[in-house]
Amino acid sequence: MVSSSPPPAPKEVPSDEKWAEDGPPREAKWWYSTFHTVTAMVGAGVLSLPYAMAYLGWGPGTVVMILSWCITLNTMWQMIQLHECVPGVRFDRYKDLGKHVFGPKLGAWIVLPQQLIVQVGCDIVYMVTGGKCLMKFMEIACTNCTRIRQSYWICIFGAIHFFLSQLPNFNSVSGVSLAAAIMSLSYSTIAWVGCVGKGRVPNVSYAYKKTSPVDYMFRVFNALGQVSFAYAGHAVVLEIQATIPSTPEKPSRVPMWKGAVWAYFVNALCYFPVAFIGYWAFGQDVDDNVLVGLERPYWLIAAANLMVVVHVIGSYQVYAMPVFDLMEQKLVKTWNFPPGVLLRFIVRTTYVAFTLFLGVTFPFFGDLLGFFGGFGFAPTSYFACIFIGVFIMIASTVGGLRNIVADSSSYEFYS
Repeated sequence: MVSSSPPPAPKEVPSDEKWAEDGPPREAKWWYSTFHTVTAMVGAGVLSLPYAMAYLGWGPGTVVMILSWCITLNTMWQMIQLHECVPGVRFDRYKDLGKHVFGPKLGAWIVLPQQLIVQVGCDIVYMVTGGKCLMKFMEIACTNCTRIRQSYWICIFGAIHFFLSQLPNFNSVSGVSLAAAIMSLSYSTIAWVGCVGKGRVPNVSYAYKKTSPVDYMFRVFNALGQVSFAYAGHAVVLEIQATIPSTPEKPSRVPMWKGAVWAYFVNALCYFPVAFIGYWAFGQDVDDNVLVGLERPYWLIAAANLMVVVHVIGSYQVYAMPVFDLMEQKLVKTWNFPPGVLLRFIVRTTYVAFTLFLGVTFPFFGDLLGFFGGFGFAPTSYFACIFIGVFIMIASTVGGLRNIVADSSSYEFYS
C-alpha cells in the first residue's frame, strides 16, 4: 500500500543541525539571490576584461567571453538543483554537498580547499581593488592634496571591513549587497560609455602584443584566468540559496533560479560592452583596469572609481561570510569555543587582517586575477564542461603565478 503522507520539508544536513539552530532565518526573496549573485559575480574582474581581450584578440576573445557566459550559467543551474537533490535535506554549504558526493572525509578535502581559495582569493583581490580605486578617486577629486602611498589606501579600505565583518550573517549584509549590485551596473556602464565618448586612441592597434613567444603564451594563460575570475560567484551559490525558504510545494530552487537568470542578465549588460568597447577604444595598449585609461570628464571617472569602492565593499562581505561561518563552526564544534560576540570579533578581525596584509604585500591586480581565476574559479564555475575547466585551471594558474613572479621583480613592496 502506497503511503499518502507528504514528503518532509527540506532541512539542513543532519551533521550541521546543532550549529544551524543559531543560523540566519530563511526569509530571503528571489530578488535577494539576484543582487547577492550580481555582487558576487560582477566585481573587479569586469574592468580587466578589455586587457584580457588584448591578449586573446577579437576572434578568440569573443568566443571565450560568450562560451564562459553560457557554461557558467549552466553550472549555476546545476548548483541550484543540487541544493535539494536529496528529498528532505538542504545542502546549505558547499562542503556539505561535497561530503554527500565524495564521503564525509574525502569530500571535505576535495571541495573545501577549492572553495576557500575562491573566497579568500577574491577578498585579497578586492582589498587591492578597493585601495587602488580609492586612491584614484582622491587623486582626481583633490588634485592639490598630498599624495600618499598606495599601501596606505589599501589599509584605509581594509579598515572598513573590521567593522562590517561584525555583521552576523548574509541577511544582515543584504543592504550592503544591494548597494554593491547597483554600483556594479553603474560603474560598468560608465566604463564603456566613457570609452565610447573617448573614442579610439590615435594609432590604435588590435594586433597581438609584441613580446617573446614564451612570455606571450603565459600572458594568454593569465588572460584566460582573468575571464574565469570575472565569471565567479558559484562558490557561494548554496549559501545564498540557503537563505531562501523552501517547502515541498515551493522549493527554493524556483525563486533561486529566477534570481540567477536576472543576475546573468545584469552580468551580460556589464561584461560584454566593457570587454568589447574597452578593447575597441584602446586596443593592445589597454590598461589592466580600463578605468585608468579614462580621464574625462573628471567628475564621472572619479564617481566610477568611488562606485567600484562601494561595490567591492559588498563583494568582500559576500565572499567572507561563508568563511566566517566555517571558521566559527570549526572552533565551536572542535575546540568548544562558546559562540557569541567575542568569538565573532576574534575570528573575523583576524581574517580581515590576514587578507589586508596579503593585499598590501602583493598588489598585482591583473596577475592576481589570473592566478586566482585559474586555480579557484575555473573548477567551481566551469565544471559543467570539465575538460575546459581543467585546461583553464592549469593554464591560467601557471600563467598567473609566472606573471606575479616576473612583475614582482620590478615592484617596490609597500610603495
